Amino acid sequence: MPCWYYEKKELRKTPSAQDGIDYDTECRYRKEGARFIIDTGTKMDLGYNTMATGVVYFHRFYMYHSFRTFPRYVTACCCLFLAGKVEETPKKCRDIIKTAMDLLTDQKFATFGDDPKEEVMTLERILLQTIKFDLQVDHPYGFLLKYAKCLKGDKTKLHKMVQMAWTFVNDSLCTTLCLQWEPEIIAVALMYLAGKLSKFEVVDWVGRTSKHLRWWDMFIEDVTMDLLEDICHQVLDLYSQPQSSQAPDSPPMTRAPPKKELPLPPGPVILPTTPVGMPLAPGAMLSQTPVKPSSSKVLDPKVLMTNGGGLGVADKMSVDIDKSAPAAASVIPTTYQYSNTPYTVLPPHYPPHAPPAPPFTAAPPPAYPPINHTQYYPPPPPAPPNAAARPPYYPPSGPP
Repeated sequence: MPCWYYEKKELRKTPSAQDGIDYDTECRYRKEGARFIIDTGTKMDLGYNTMATGVVYFHRFYMYHSFRTFPRYVTACCCLFLAGKVEETPKKCRDIIKTAMDLLTDQKFATFGDDPKEEVMTLERILLQTIKFDLQVDHPYGFLLKYAKCLKGDKTKLHKMVQMAWTFVNDSLCTTLCLQWEPEIIAVALMYLAGKLSKFEVVDWVGRTSKHLRWWDMFIEDVTMDLLEDICHQVLDLYSQPQSSQAPDSPPMTRAPPKKELPLPPGPVILPTTPVGMPLAPGAMLSQTPVKPSSSKVLDPKVLMTNGGGLGVADKMSVDIDKSAPAAASVIPTTYQYSNTPYTVLPPHYPPHAPPAPPFTAAPPPAYPPINHTQYYPPPPPAPPNAAARPPYYPPSGPP
């Protein structure tokens, strides 16, 4: 199972960066693609898990491909289409394309080509191969609700803090936090940020012990304040930079040919967005296996099990994409190629001689003697002696 967590320096070495797209522009493309998935899913009444799964697919896809090769809005529709099937809330491809047509301008929708449905369906196969068929994705929503149930304090302030943290989780989808840290750590960091902004201080919680100095020590291990503040700043940076209306649009309207073969690339950190209102729905209760991040940002191999059967971080491994191209059609013979040598010059060809027949041998003696079938039915018993001389029997006559 591939590992989808990268260091910050790896996030700046994406195929898009090596394809000539600067970091800020790539951040804007990622943010716009994520917002488009959320807007399309909201308009189609899809659940927050479906939209979040589509956004994670989107970010993972562009860790291996360039925005010049695959237009972001086509990829976004493909990710939402696949996420709907994975999260068991499927939508028809033509309905997603119709909604995208309503949300996009004619110039942006032109990237879908003459046959938008075929474009999305073709890209789905590329998406599945890119993400190595790793379809199960965990999100911070369930962990956020689980952790909130363990906190004690004023119910009104607690609800306000949870709602604010939920909004931060929504907006974090426009960043690359899902490519840096596990959802448990993101949930704790954004609850910490929401608690600071809503002035909700956690003083007690369910299951508190003497070894738990802070409430999140019960769920995750060795999480420093620097790590939490770094996650919080990445989300707050979304609100600090204004929207650039004069920024250039996507790379060319038509797909550019692949520039060069790249090793396993990474992707950038995403920038601003505005709060996205996704409904606050109850989440599934997850396991309480602590998560222990490493200090070097490269996570130790571990498995985070959930009630839904999803996996968290598996082995830290790199998987290269098999980019070997199939044989060109021009080198595959489709007709029989006749020789230029005249057939009169060729030596005669005779069929091989049959091997000599083996000498005649008598059949081997039978393994068992032949069965006398007449013995199966014994002859009738002999007639009693003097049977012919015996007088015939007549029944007695009736009374006179």
